[in-house]
Amino acid sequence: MPRRRGLCVCPRLLAVATGVPAPSAVRTAAGFVDELRRLKAWAGLSYRDLSRLARARGRVLAYSTLATALSRDSLPQPDLVAAFVTACGGTDADVVRWLGARGAVAVAVAAAPDAPPEPPPWGSRLVPPDRRHFAGRAAELTLARRLLGAPGGGAVLVIGPAGVGKTTFAIRLGHAVAELFADGQLYVDLRGFAPSGSAVRPAEAVRTLLDALDVPADRVPSTPEAQAALYRRLLERRRVLVVLDNARDAAQIAPLLPGGGCAAVVTSRDQLAGLVVTGAADPLRLDLLTAAEAHELLALRLGEARMRAEPEAVERIVAACAGLPLALAIVAARAVSNPGFALRALADELRTTQGGLEAFTGGDPAADMRAVFSWSYRLLDPAAAHLFRLLSVHNGPDITVPAAASLAGLAPAATGRLLAALSRAHLLVEHAPGRFAMHDLLHGYAAELAAADPESERRAATRRILDHYLLTAHAADRLVDPEPVVPPCPPPLSATGVTPQALADLDAATSWLAAEREVLLVACNAAARAGFDDRAWQLARAIASYLDTIGHWHDVVATQQVALAGAARPGGRAAPAGASQALARAAARLRQDDLAHEHYERALERYAEVGDHLAQAHVHRGLGGLCQRQGRDDQASEYNQRALTLYEKLEHRNGQAIALNNAGWLHARRGEYGLALADCQRAVALLQQTGDRHAEAATWDSLGFIHHNLGQGERAAACYQHAIDLYQELGDRYNEADTLRNLAELHESTGDGDAAVGALGEALRILEELRHPEADEARERLWRAGGTMPAP
Repeated sequence: MPRRRGLCVCPRLLAVATGVPAPSAVRTAAGFVDELRRLKAWAGLSYRDLSRLARARGRVLAYSTLATALSRDSLPQPDLVAAFVTACGGTDADVVRWLGARGAVAVAVAAAPDAPPEPPPWGSRLVPPDRRHFAGRAAELTLARRLLGAPGGGAVLVIGPAGVGKTTFAIRLGHAVAELFADGQLYVDLRGFAPSGSAVRPAEAVRTLLDALDVPADRVPSTPEAQAALYRRLLERRRVLVVLDNARDAAQIAPLLPGGGCAAVVTSRDQLAGLVVTGAADPLRLDLLTAAEAHELLALRLGEARMRAEPEAVERIVAACAGLPLALAIVAARAVSNPGFALRALADELRTTQGGLEAFTGGDPAADMRAVFSWSYRLLDPAAAHLFRLLSVHNGPDITVPAAASLAGLAPAATGRLLAALSRAHLLVEHAPGRFAMHDLLHGYAAELAAADPESERRAATRRILDHYLLTAHAADRLVDPEPVVPPCPPPLSATGVTPQALADLDAATSWLAAEREVLLVACNAAARAGFDDRAWQLARAIASYLDTIGHWHDVVATQQVALAGAARPGGRAAPAGASQALARAAARLRQDDLAHEHYERALERYAEVGDHLAQAHVHRGLGGLCQRQGRDDQASEYNQRALTLYEKLEHRNGQAIALNNAGWLHARRGEYGLALADCQRAVALLQQTGDRHAEAATWDSLGFIHHNLGQGERAAACYQHAIDLYQELGDRYNEADTLRNLAELHESTGDGDAAVGALGEALRILEELRHPEADEARERLWRAGGTMPAP
């Protein structure tokens, strides 16, 4: 939205002057979502702005729901479209036009021949697109389809050597059986044999699946066991296919198998005998392609005419590639990229570069892999070959153009051309726009080649890629958390040859952090392993606020422990108190109280040493909250009072207000309602000055509780409603439901049964939309209050 000197142009006024853009003549769901994205860009609004403006015009539009809808290629619901267009400044006539366009798309999609079923609104992590070049495996596909279609679901374990095409097979299978799974498909790459050795932990994978199911961050249980239970519960009575790709061992897989009527496809190089012995999965081994299947795969890529022209050369290529699909793909890519090359010349070169890649194939009969790789590598120009070798020091699951440019110390445009060359040679795969991944066999080969380069060169590249992530993460952190509770790390110095990602606003920062989350976690560990301890703790701090926001508290604990471990090494610098504080906050969220208390105290000592009084106040407040949750109200009051005293001394009004609300709540728990009322009223006055609407909403909820216990029903209801209104504006749906339940309790106590039923019904609707486990409790409570008890 156009802004100048702190003023903003209202999209409603802008619409009057120019008119809200109408959707083009689109006929696909993806095209319609593109039109919505263009409308958002035209309005110049963030997701939070849209949520607020929709609420102001009488519509509910949670920013998290909108962000999810615009990240997919499926038709959003009509009420979301209407609220979105309204928030962008549209009139009722504009809304009608947009809903008409949506209806036309829905009709077109339904009428399209062989139109695939629209994915369910919560199934965002669908199986990746099918691969065009797929040969053979007919018997395996038939068997897998029969196993997956059996009553009661089950799991198919696809095993085989590296490069044999397990992932390609799983993707083809997922698309082939889509009609058997009406409720959608989920996909997770477990990176069981990733070059970095950083396989996805089961708890992390479960959390990824919960994110895909749109479970709000603050409603995810704190323990891995409870998260796994919630994951299975969400899939109860549904028909979903879960693809678990590249598993390391049975322990990694066990918590992820969905059960019920769902099914799973698991791929692994390991036999995973435990799953087979217990009957949890049926094994399906992919062997090397037969000669006939290898011919079929080459024909799909090269064409029948070129194959018939040189049959003897084709036979030699097939023999050299030993039936390994990855090797055949690389050879075919080179041939397709150079249609003038004679196939016999390629076959001759393969024969002269024998070598094998036994160290990376684990003894599987995939001979001549080094020959295939070296043949493709030697045809690269020197700059592309150098980048290929440097990519071996990057251990993340994928890399973007700016990150690769930093790694190589080159300009992004030049790096993009080199990445394209590596992709054309099948030494990289552009698996998503602008994101390049490397098969781990190729990563190993690149590392083998890079070992001949100077160690100083590889270390400089490692430092540059770490600086790329650090500089960009630091900029993103400032947008995500402009007033952090944990002190930020100092702004990193811009390093020579490093190209940070440009981030224009909060939406861009959040999108970058979401896309790079796994890479950043790997980078933090890689920095520590390489001895870059300062970058390890700075990276850990720069991503802590984002991880806290999305509820990935286990990752916060893990990365901060890496930072603290680096500081403890001989010669390591003293870790900042912020590392202990961030770890403590996350541990408290996870109910790891002893760990939280230990690190809060460590942070307090370090902040006292450096004289950081504001940080000390934040830590005292955190300790107060921890003690309050444990029922130690006297200690909680003591810590909270220390925080309040420091905030007042520093004239930090927002901190004062939050501490006052905490004090008021503690007074109310002890029945000291007069003191509680005074504290919370002061808190509201301060928060209305500072603009912290979340804290203000929480304080209005506290005031509702206080007035309720003072017997002031009308005032209590007004306070609760004020909190509900604020939570709706913020898109905080769970706390809206929580306050609605408090309001229902008030109505029950005053004998207004109809109002209680209404509030409970609205709370239940929200909890069911969130698929929150408390929905069952709310449903039963609604039934006891005399309302209808809908089926779960």
